Amino acid sequence: MRKKIFQYVQSHSDEILIEWIELMRTEADERAFQAMSDQMFTKTSSEFIQLVMSNFSDSEEKFQKRAVDFSEKIVRLGWPLTMITEGLRVFGQIVEQGMQRSGAIDQHSYIDFTAEINNWVFPMYKTITEAYTTSWERTVSLQKIALQELSAPLIPVFDKISVMPLVGTIDTERARQIMENLLEGVVSHRAEVVLIDITGVPVVDTMVAHHIIQAAEAVRLVGAKCTIVGIRPEIAQTIVNLGINLEDVTTTSTMKKGVEQALAATSRQIVGVQE
Repeated sequence: MRKKIFQYVQSHSDEILIEWIELMRTEADERAFQAMSDQMFTKTSSEFIQLVMSNFSDSEEKFQKRAVDFSEKIVRLGWPLTMITEGLRVFGQIVEQGMQRSGAIDQHSYIDFTAEINNWVFPMYKTITEAYTTSWERTVSLQKIALQELSAPLIPVFDKISVMPLVGTIDTERARQIMENLLEGVVSHRAEVVLIDITGVPVVDTMVAHHIIQAAEAVRLVGAKCTIVGIRPEIAQTIVNLGINLEDVTTTSTMKKGVEQALAATSRQIVGVQE
């Protein structure tokens, strides 16, 4: 029966692909179609069918490699995992109905067919799902590292003056990253003044203020001065209502004022030039 299934799939591969695409367009997650053009979807669907068919003829090691390569590709394209699991189910359904129509299986051989198709398809669930999950986790991990590197950069703007612009919410993990980048940047850039810009931080509560104060204290301990800029009226009011003590931390409302203070602290100033 296994040989009969393989012969049918091999000889009707084009028909199976067309029917598979039509069914998946009506049953699958819309995200799979929004992420790519029709041409790319057709090409990727063809590769998926070829991958499934290769499980008949390829060695386990070769099939595993193909599954990993395909999984990495569809993760990049944005296919959800349900596209794969649903795709295998639809593939088995198409083969079953096609072989029934062609007379390749009948009432007497149906039990043998069902057992064989299950023995063939179900192991692929495990192999392809594991490959997809591994590729997804690796991609997410790399993206997380990239976001962490970009989430708290210390940027040298003048000699001895650096700025750290903060955007978005600050949790414990991000606060740790801010602290690390801040201290490493102060040393590597030989900064004497650091401006922490919280203009883009939407909410400043007790925890956020605590983390920022800790960062300012850490900068002072490595021999640099720290100024917090971007103290908006609503943030100032929140800080007062929460009873947070910022007496030991220099603050300004705008980056412009912060830069002026930083230049003054390094014995410089901005002067106009007459033409």
